[in-house]
Amino acid sequence: MEFKVYSLLLIFLLLPNSVLSSNKCNFPAIFNFGDSNSDTGGFSAAFRQAPPPYGETFFHAPAGRYSDGRLIIDFIAESLGLPYLSAFLDSVGSNFSHGANFATYASTIRPQNLSLSSGGYSPISLDVQQVEYSGFLTRSQAVREKGLSLDSLPEKDYFSRALHTFDIGQNDLTAGLDLNLTLEEIKAQVPDMIGQYSCVIKEIYRLGGRAFWIHNTAPLGCFTYVLDALAATTPEVDRYGCLIPYNEVSQYFNVKLYEAVVLLREEIPLAAITYVDMYSAKYAIISQAEELGFEDPFRACCGYGGDYNYSRFTRCGSKAVVNGTEVVVAKSCKDPSAWISWDGLHFTEAASKWIFDQIVDGSFSDPPVSLESACTRSN
Repeated sequence: MEFKVYSLLLIFLLLPNSVLSSNKCNFPAIFNFGDSNSDTGGFSAAFRQAPPPYGETFFHAPAGRYSDGRLIIDFIAESLGLPYLSAFLDSVGSNFSHGANFATYASTIRPQNLSLSSGGYSPISLDVQQVEYSGFLTRSQAVREKGLSLDSLPEKDYFSRALHTFDIGQNDLTAGLDLNLTLEEIKAQVPDMIGQYSCVIKEIYRLGGRAFWIHNTAPLGCFTYVLDALAATTPEVDRYGCLIPYNEVSQYFNVKLYEAVVLLREEIPLAAITYVDMYSAKYAIISQAEELGFEDPFRACCGYGGDYNYSRFTRCGSKAVVNGTEVVVAKSCKDPSAWISWDGLHFTEAASKWIFDQIVDGSFSDPPVSLESACTRSN
């Protein structure tokens, strides 16, 4: 029944004339929470810099993003006429006058019982990001009241007028796979994931946040790193080559997230909460890759070896000593703009731009409001 409800939701979201006409919100800032899908330098500042060729397409050097160029959050900022978000954890060259980014690579909603070194997951989970936001709100205004850093910190009313964006949950699901949990065991953890997610949103609302733009999670069964690890043992694929059972886990998470959003609209009635169906937008680009002019959607642009040009042991930018000289063995492809998967885990700038262009007008949103009108409440 839940998946039938999800299907009906998607039908509603994709109706071509469903976009509501609303006034522009004139958001003065963005505060972002998430994982590597929207990390603009947090993980690189705190732990290790993403190596070349990350960033090569747009920034022409590593820029803290796990892509060849800009991410969806960058296109969101551009669309709203705001500067790219500085990572909260980055102390070098940062400007927070129009918001901050609390996302880090490998972040999860729920704190993991694995260390970064043993499990590969960031200790900056969503609850930590919320604490960082709370502290930033308090401390930035205390500094401004002293007349300091006026050009690099947000004005007081920016926090209540800002757009708060969220893209997180994907790593919670793959963490279960890393722990060899069954798909049913992973699904059993989803309600707790969503419960903790809701608590963070309610706390930000308590602190004054009012506009929330929430991405659901991607079709995991279509991702290169999942295919590389599990395709041999999972024969159930759809007509595009995606692993059906793992996409069903993503769909289950998204159903529960949508149910939580509906409940939150009742519990925090002054909030404008937009649920963005990123699953459908990302599935669309993967399933229509050839028609859209992209190469094999499952093959990584930057990688090394295997059926997908991907190896979990030789990631994009990895080096090795060859004939006594250290060289990059996991190199970028010739034209990243022709590819969807950048490194087997993340999208190329070209793919992110295509996805952004689909979601910006509200066609994939509930309520169907555009990005610039996301302060519009549905109740």
